[in-house]
Amino acid sequence: MLGFSARAARAERQLETKFKAIPSAEEARKQHRFLTSEPHPAGSARNYELAEYVADQWRKQGWEDVVIRRYDVLHSAPREVSIQMVSPMHYQLGLREDVYDADPDTKNPRVHSAYLGFSASGEVTAPVVYAHSGNPEDYELLRRNGIDVKGKIVLVRYSVPYSYRGFKALTAEREGAAALLIYSDPADDGYARGKVFPDGPWGPESHIQRGAITYDFLVPGDPLTPGWASVPGATRIPIEQAVSVPKIMAVAISWRDAKPLLEHMDGPEAPKKWRGGLPIRYRLGGDAVRAHLKVDMDTSIQPYYVVEARIRGAELPDEWVILGNHRDAWEFGGVDPSSGTASLLELSRALGELKRQGIRPRRTLVICSWDGEEYGLTGSTEWGEQFADELKQKAIAYLNVDSSASESRRRERGLQRPVKEAELVDTRIGSGSDHTVFLNFLGRPTLGLHFDGPYGVYHSMYDNSYWMNHFGDPGYRYHRLMAQLWGVLALRLANAEILPLDFEFYGDNIRQFVAELNRHNALQKKGKPLKMELQPLLARITEFKSAGRELNLAISRALASGKLDAARATQLNQQLMQVEANWLNPDGIPGRPWFKHILYAARYTYAHLELPGLTEAVEKGDWSTAREQVAILENALAKNAALLRDARVQLERKDEKASR
Repeated sequence: MLGFSARAARAERQLETKFKAIPSAEEARKQHRFLTSEPHPAGSARNYELAEYVADQWRKQGWEDVVIRRYDVLHSAPREVSIQMVSPMHYQLGLREDVYDADPDTKNPRVHSAYLGFSASGEVTAPVVYAHSGNPEDYELLRRNGIDVKGKIVLVRYSVPYSYRGFKALTAEREGAAALLIYSDPADDGYARGKVFPDGPWGPESHIQRGAITYDFLVPGDPLTPGWASVPGATRIPIEQAVSVPKIMAVAISWRDAKPLLEHMDGPEAPKKWRGGLPIRYRLGGDAVRAHLKVDMDTSIQPYYVVEARIRGAELPDEWVILGNHRDAWEFGGVDPSSGTASLLELSRALGELKRQGIRPRRTLVICSWDGEEYGLTGSTEWGEQFADELKQKAIAYLNVDSSASESRRRERGLQRPVKEAELVDTRIGSGSDHTVFLNFLGRPTLGLHFDGPYGVYHSMYDNSYWMNHFGDPGYRYHRLMAQLWGVLALRLANAEILPLDFEFYGDNIRQFVAELNRHNALQKKGKPLKMELQPLLARITEFKSAGRELNLAISRALASGKLDAARATQLNQQLMQVEANWLNPDGIPGRPWFKHILYAARYTYAHLELPGLTEAVEKGDWSTAREQVAILENALAKNAALLRDARVQLERKDEKASR
C-alpha cells in the first residue's frame, strides 16, 4: 500500500473494511429522492433549502465546523425567451419539454422553459444557417460554400465532435452571428442510439439540454471578481470589462423544434459528416428560413451558498484532504449532480459513524457542497480564491465527483474487463467541473471519479428520479460503490504516513505530453519539425523522473525499516506537497493569466490540454512564445528534480542515523 508501512497498511485495511460496510444503497436512494424532488438551479430558493439540508445532515452525522458561506455573484435567469420561424412558414417553437404520465415529476410547474445561462438579451429577425457543431472549422466550410453568418442566426448541434456550449457561443460571437441556437440531434443522444425516455435512457424529441455559455475557459467563477472572492461587499469590475460574459444571444432547443428550421433550409447540401439522425435532407441554409428571436435575461447580483464541514485530523490537523460535489442542477439533476450528492451524503454518514466510534483520520477531512457549478464553476472558484493562501499551504488533494451513476448495464460489462495499471488513471484532465480552481489556480493535486454509460437526458428535466430508478442505477448499487470508493481514497490520503505521490509516474506522463505535442505538430505541419530544440527539455524530464524513482525507493526502504519518525515524515510530506505548487506560473499561461498550471489546463472546448502555454503557442506558430514556455517548463522541472533529490538525501541521512 503506497505510503504505508506494513503495520500501518494492515490497520488501514481493517479501517477501510469497517468503513465500506456502512454506506447503504437504500439510504442513498432516500437521499436521492429528496434531492431530486424539486428543480433546484443555482440562485433558487430550493437550492438554498438544500444547502441548509446538507448542513443539517452533516451536523447530525457528527461533522465539525459546519458553516454555510455566502458569495454574492453575477447570476443569469430568463424573464422572457421566444422563437418563431417567420418564413417560409410560421412555426412557434415550443421551448418546453413534454410531460409523461409515467413520470409525475415531468408535470412539475416549476420546471423552466428553454434558456441558456448568460445569454445576452436582445431581439432579432434574421436568416437561419446550419453550422454543424459550431466549431471554427465549421464556419470555414460555410465560407467555402459562400455563406457568411454575420447578422444571422446560427443553428448548431451539441456533439459531433463535442465542444462546450460556451465555446460555440464565443465562436459564433467572433463570426459576427446575431444569435445562436443549440439543439440535441437524435443521432447524438436520441432515438438513433436506442430507446428514448420514458422507455429507455436516451432523449425524447422534446428534450432540451440546458446549460450556461459562460466563457469560464478564460476566467471561471463570478465574472465580476476575477481572481478574488465575491464575498459580500467585494470590489467588482463593470460587467463591460468581464471577459467571461458573452455578448451574443443563445437559446437551447429540442430537436423537435429544430426540425422545421432544418427541413425548410435552402442552400448547399450539408456534407455527410454534418448529417444527423432526422429524416430530412440537411442543408447549410441561405435565405429561405428566417426566424424571430427574443431573449430577455435578468442579469443581477444574487447569493450563492457553499456548505463546508470537516472532521479534524487526530495528528495532522493542518493537512487537509478535500472532498466536493456541486449541489445546483438545471432542473431535478437526477444524474448531474444529485447522484453525486447522494453518494457524498452516504460517504459523510459513514465517516461520521467512524468518528462516533472514536476513529479520526490522521489528517483533516474537509467536505464541501458547491453552488453555481453549472453557471461557471462559481462556488468552488470563489471558495478557492477566498482561502487561496491557506489552501496552498494545507490542501493535500481535492477529490471531486459530479455524478455517481449514468446507466448501469454498460458499466457492469466494463468493470469486468481486465485493464493495465496505467489505464486505471486518465491523467488528461480538462475543465468543466469543480476541480478547476484547485488544480489550475492553486496547484493542488486533484482527482475526479465517475461511472459512465448511456445517458441521453443530460441537463434536461428527464434527468430525474424516474430516469435513475429505471435506467441509471435502479438498485443504487453504484451510488453505494461511489461512496465506498470516494471514502477509501480519502482515507488513504488522510492516513498515509508518506503521501502516496509517484513522481516517477508523473515524469513518464510529462514525457508523453511532449511526445504527443511533437507528433501532433508533425501531422499538422505535414512532417515539418518544431522550430525549437526540445532535447534540453527532455533531459530535464529525465532528471525529474529519475529523482522521483530514487525517492520512491528511499521511501520504500524507510517505511520497511519501521524507523521513520513523525517529524521527518512531516518534513518529507511538506516537500512532496510543494512539487505540485512548483508547476504554477504566477503570470499564468499566455492569454489566460487566471490559469497558472504549466502542465495542465483545458482548451476552450473544455477538452484536456497538456503543456498549455507551449501547446497553444506551437499551434499558433508563435515560436518566440513557445521558446519562452519551454524555458519555463525546464526551470520548473529542474526545481522539482532538485527538490526531490534533496528530500531523498535528507530522508536517507535520517534513516542512517536511526539505524546506528
